[in-house]
Amino acid sequence: METSTDRMLTRIKSIYLYIKQRGTVTTTELVEEFGITQRTIQRDLNVLEYNDLVCSPSRGKWTVTKKKIKVS
Repeated sequence: METSTDRMLTRIKSIYLYIKQRGTVTTTELVEEFGITQRTIQRDLNVLEYNDLVCSPSRGKWTVTKKKIKVS
């Protein structure tokens, strides 16, 4: 059985990959794509931003940073 932490990490990884594929996305677009609340998306984006994986060049828009990562 998958723990809530595993689900969260899987979701955050999916969000990162989605942003990387699209280039720049809005918070609203992420809410619609992943079918979760604005608050949950914001928490996940905060985790990604804290780890220097995404940034918000303008309010409500997100893009990946140049930080190199290995996605497993």
